[in-house]
Amino acid sequence: MTSTTPTGGPMLSDTPRTLDRRHGPYGEVVLRQRGAHHEIIANGCFLMDTSDGRSERLLVDAAYDTLVTGGKQTPSLLLGGLGVGFSLAHAAANPNWGRIAVVEREQAIIDWHRTGPLARISAAALADPRSVILPTDLLGQLRTSDDRYDALCLDIDNGPDWTVTDDNENLYTPDGLALCQRRLTPGGVLAVWSAQPSPAFEETLRNAGFTKVRTEEIRVARGVPDVVHLAVRPA
Repeated sequence: MTSTTPTGGPMLSDTPRTLDRRHGPYGEVVLRQRGAHHEIIANGCFLMDTSDGRSERLLVDAAYDTLVTGGKQTPSLLLGGLGVGFSLAHAAANPNWGRIAVVEREQAIIDWHRTGPLARISAAALADPRSVILPTDLLGQLRTSDDRYDALCLDIDNGPDWTVTDDNENLYTPDGLALCQRRLTPGGVLAVWSAQPSPAFEETLRNAGFTKVRTEEIRVARGVPDVVHLAVRPA
């Protein structure tokens, strides 16, 4: 995700041009171009754009730094949400990550990366042998897969208090966080992007059994900062 104005729109000045519009099982998803940048809209809600990837890079780096501090080497990573590709590209640029899996339920977004304009961000990362895209819903993947990862980085909503679809709310509940814990190795890190701090979510993380819960901020030009919530599964 990226910084937004107080009304929820991207801080870009040019009039947007729609490049693609798809209707799928989770509603409508739209790719627009605004000047030199691209943005993704889901069900009328601005999600992210290509103007600034600082918070996506922080999401990945904060998880990695926590793992290295905890003694993990060549950790594996599960990214929840492909988005505009900043998180995947940044992870793949770090040779010290091991396996990198990306869960993305919107086929349109996958197509925009494989054969569309977002390939300029993600092409090298998608070609990396460590990387794989899992075209499925994140909650379904967490429920049914037996795979475990050292880091789980979530960037599928505007935060735990501002979800794109109603069913995503389940991810940030005690039951959803229990699923996240089961997919993490002991000492693994959960990192969650949010458009604003959420003390209530921090408390939910602690009550779910996570330790070392903290929040890192990315300052924005106006309004509250973007944040990354971090928590560790006990070893």
